[in-house]
Amino acid sequence: MDELARAVEAALFAAEEPMTAEALAGFLGDAAVGEVRDALRSVAADYDKRGIHLVERGKRWHFETAPDLAHLLRREKEQVRRLSRAATEVLAIIAYHEPVSRAEIESIRGVQTSGGTLDVLMEAGWVKIAGRREVPGRPTIYATTPEFLEHFGLSSRRDLPGIAELRATGLLDPVDDAYDELVGGDDGEAEAEVESDNG
Repeated sequence: MDELARAVEAALFAAEEPMTAEALAGFLGDAAVGEVRDALRSVAADYDKRGIHLVERGKRWHFETAPDLAHLLRREKEQVRRLSRAATEVLAIIAYHEPVSRAEIESIRGVQTSGGTLDVLMEAGWVKIAGRREVPGRPTIYATTPEFLEHFGLSSRRDLPGIAELRATGLLDPVDDAYDELVGGDDGEAEAEVESDNG
């Protein structure tokens, strides 16, 4: 492989996005575009039998995985774990109230929380044991981790969305909101009826 081909290979390897032959020529110090195209074909031929190929898409060149190896990469690709509703609720409670004990989580949720739910959140790296509460029984308390902030794109817990923001993005259950409005409306009507009866 000649020096221009090596330079083309290095430039494309370091590039953040595919490059045209013209862009490569300019990048490499105004090399002749025809010579850069010849170098690209030479590099592509050299990589033809390897695990990655140099390919041209829309006149732009880049490296990509050999098509016959795609099945290996799919198998190795990390699967995103979807949290159950219970795990999502527990994670939100910990994020907004940390440090918090399991009993406090259950008090807020109104139902018991299985140890497995907390285990899932700790395995994901989003929740950690933050010590023990200095009260009788010294219960374990939980808090979020830096990985939680990183995953959700937060600089700190101060960046957590408020109720209004959650409602605006549709993350609050619209059925619950509708029920609350309905119950609130009924209560208002009942009060009005009581007042009129008393009047």
